[in-house]
Amino acid sequence: MKKFNIKNVSVATWVRTALLAVALINQLLSILGINALPFSDAMVEQFVTFMFTAVTAIIAFWKNQSFTKAAQNADVQMKMVKTKKKQGDYR
Repeated sequence: MKKFNIKNVSVATWVRTALLAVALINQLLSILGINALPFSDAMVEQFVTFMFTAVTAIIAFWKNQSFTKAAQNADVQMKMVKTKKKQGDYR
């Protein structure tokens, strides 16, 4: 029989286990007709929509958005330089 090694369990494992427990308890309460969460379906929908918009905006802001021909040519040049660095050619 294997023994549990609780003191070496990572924080990530504890977080995943706790979230699973919360999800299971919430599902059981939902089956029993008890709304344990203090928000409505509409509020969840609004939150998910907001998060999608926020993540998309951050990605669009962070990534290099090359609309002009000069910017697109610079992207090609940058990729060539990065490829040479990865190959160890530093000329």
